[in-house]
Amino acid sequence: MTNTRTSKKRLRSGFTTGTAAAAAAKAALYVLAGKSVPLVVSIRLLTDAWLDIKVHECVSGIDENGKPYALCTVIKDAGDDPDVTNRAEIGSKVWFTDDPDNISITGGTGVGTITRPGLELPPGEPAINPGPRQMICEAVNDVRNRKGIKKGVHVEIFVPCGEEIAKKTLNARLGIVGGISILGTTGVVTPMSHEAYIATIEAGLSVAKATGIDTVVLTTGRRSERHAMGFLPDMAEEAFIQIGDYFSRSIELAVEKGLQKVILAAFFGKAVKMAQGAGHTHARTSRLSMAHLARVVAGAGGDGEVIANANTAREAFFIIEKECPVILDIIASQAAENALGFSGGGISVRMILFDFSGKVAADKTIEKENL
Repeated sequence: MTNTRTSKKRLRSGFTTGTAAAAAAKAALYVLAGKSVPLVVSIRLLTDAWLDIKVHECVSGIDENGKPYALCTVIKDAGDDPDVTNRAEIGSKVWFTDDPDNISITGGTGVGTITRPGLELPPGEPAINPGPRQMICEAVNDVRNRKGIKKGVHVEIFVPCGEEIAKKTLNARLGIVGGISILGTTGVVTPMSHEAYIATIEAGLSVAKATGIDTVVLTTGRRSERHAMGFLPDMAEEAFIQIGDYFSRSIELAVEKGLQKVILAAFFGKAVKMAQGAGHTHARTSRLSMAHLARVVAGAGGDGEVIANANTAREAFFIIEKECPVILDIIASQAAENALGFSGGGISVRMILFDFSGKVAADKTIEKENL
């Protein structure tokens, strides 16, 4: 008999765009200092561990101003994480400057520029986050110390296909234009990283707050967002934030950012999980949500057993819609109440429940408590 627990494939970790940029910078500086092209460079991660990164390509030459330069690239490896930047070519071009105490970092082709407030860096800066900047500086200083380099170093990060990749991200909504962000809080990509998703939610909330928005629309995915945008056409695009399954954490972050109201927009299945108080609405809780739904139906005088025996949330929805539509209002109210609870009573909540065609099946609001 096969032991499924031990035979299950272990997901492979990878490295971030920030780690790739630091590795490319380190390799390029070695080349600029007269060393042969390295096959691999070692990068210290923000966890204090070291990781060997394979160098993809290096060239050197003289630029239009007569300055020697070197540039190297690395192929970003996200491991088994479904990252849009996986296999992207990340590069660094380096040249010496006259200021021996300075390492300057800019963004080149394919690296986005920040145009709105609310992110970790101010508008006008290249979207190279503080963690990657630290790693790039440490990588450069490691080479300077090893080779006895007394000059300053300028590093230009570039991503040849960055503009195309950025179209698959939410960068434009966050006010990052022209390419991707160079990211990484540890230097390592953990498959299906909860941390990365929550960081994206937090960034969206920060941008909304910084642009004067006090009401955000939290949707569970692209489809619910599309319907919410159609139902709320006067809301700014920056107000719409996809939270996936992170129900409770998103509410907590909205309170931390000082927002006044959240509008939750979800289809019936997710709404039921919110109504039962699930802080994380992953499909593993589906059996429990059906049991909760059956109790709600029975409490309202309906046939709870029929709902308990329904195969899917879709089947249960159509039964309820036909036999006892008031249940949909109850579910929306319970979801809003739980969101209010996750907020500590500090934020007003509106719950919009969509049917399976995208029409509004219930719409309930609970005002925040006067603390």
